Amino acid sequence: MRNLMMAITAAGTLSAAAVSPASAAPTYPYCIQSQQFGTDCSYPTYNACQATASGRGVSCIVNPQIAFDPRPYAEPRSRGRRTQQY
Repeated sequence: MRNLMMAITAAGTLSAAAVSPASAAPTYPYCIQSQQFGTDCSYPTYNACQATASGRGVSCIVNPQIAFDPRPYAEPRSRGRRTQQY
């Protein structure tokens, strides 16, 4: 009975983690913007955005969520100091 309860608890924890905000889609730095379709921010590079926008009458812009964020986009988050051991 104890193993059954642990299995149910583990399954509930895993399903809750699957819908947590941490697993949300990443925020990309470039967007395609048009009056007809709105804004699509799913481009990791400016060249990818330009290639998709080519011939469609839309423009590439910097993602407003990143442009006004006080942290730089490419700043790696440190998990602590690593030391090299010889």
